[in-house]
Amino acid sequence: MSGIIQSLLDTDLYKFTMLQVVLHQFPQADSVYLFRCRNSKEAAYPLRELQAELDQELDDLCTLKFTAEELKFLRQWRFIKSDFVDYLELFQLKRRFIETTVDDNGELVIRIEGPMVQAMCFEIYVLAIVNELYYRRLDVESAHIEGEKRLQAKAKLLKSYAEQQVDGEPPFLVSDFGTRRRYSYAWQKHVVETLRAAAPNVLRGTSNVYLAMQLSITPIGTMAHEFLQAFQALDVRLRDFQKAALEAWVQEYRGDLGIALTDVVGMDAFLRDFDLYFAKLFDGLRHDSGDPYEWGDKAYAHYKKLKIDSRTKMLTFSDGLDLEKAWDLHHYFKNRFQVSFGIGTNLTNDMGQKALNIVLKLVECNGQSVAKISDSPGKTMTDNDTFLAYLRQVFEIPSERG
Repeated sequence: MSGIIQSLLDTDLYKFTMLQVVLHQFPQADSVYLFRCRNSKEAAYPLRELQAELDQELDDLCTLKFTAEELKFLRQWRFIKSDFVDYLELFQLKRRFIETTVDDNGELVIRIEGPMVQAMCFEIYVLAIVNELYYRRLDVESAHIEGEKRLQAKAKLLKSYAEQQVDGEPPFLVSDFGTRRRYSYAWQKHVVETLRAAAPNVLRGTSNVYLAMQLSITPIGTMAHEFLQAFQALDVRLRDFQKAALEAWVQEYRGDLGIALTDVVGMDAFLRDFDLYFAKLFDGLRHDSGDPYEWGDKAYAHYKKLKIDSRTKMLTFSDGLDLEKAWDLHHYFKNRFQVSFGIGTNLTNDMGQKALNIVLKLVECNGQSVAKISDSPGKTMTDNDTFLAYLRQVFEIPSERG
């Protein structure tokens, strides 16, 4: 096989955890995903030039199947049900559900449309492919030299943080979340191996399931925005979509994978739905947009109001982090929460070249628009401004955000 993606495990764990819920609870759902490059004007060349190579890579991707060894690896995790692995044994991505075009503005368009049990699986593979194709055309030798220099500096820094850990104090925990925007699979593997060797007690895992299997480390992940967004178009009142999504998760995993994502319609609206029932059932919360200190303080106040000891809960931060930011956040929150960090682009694509800010987001489910109203400007995602305005109204979110 010559494709960039060599295994269907070469994706993030939350794709499997979300897919299992979709398969068990709403397998008939249809969906549309759209690609966007948020910084296309800063790219070294137009991404449309990659279309022919991308189409070939997609052809190759759609020939892959899970191997017996890969299915055995998935079966060992207690939150993965046996019938789900049986489904994956037969699984193959269908090429007809994804197409690439170039729009009138000369921008690369990638559209995925089909059953959610198929469509949701493409995202990580496609983003990793686009990235690797893009960087192959740039100066590879100088990128590797600069990347290695920066990686060794990170390894040294991580080792110093590990040495500053005091027995009995809450641990500093970092995971690799960099699959979707990595320089290449080989580089991602090199980064994880290097940092794990430098500080095995700090680097706790990776979101990449294939890497986790190859390196015998823990795969990390729970849910992404698309899971909660889908409930905006399922058979529940729009006002209740977050509660319905969290309840579906609880019913599926019954105590496992208990980190809830908070920023589909912003932290304030999330906390209004995250009542005592969910606060007790979920192990913690994940931050992915907005000011992390303000967000964590709001989480602390919320748990305090519910009379829950916040030290029994986990905050996971995953928005645009580097090691220094993570270390500062760790010290700010470590006496009030258990804290962990997922670092992406800064680990797997810090090569001295401008990183592409690419996403492939859910925009429709069952023929209805869905949207994310981010706590960070520029991260709001929808293709329907009317629905976005309605969503803001329902959740009492000011229109200037996002």
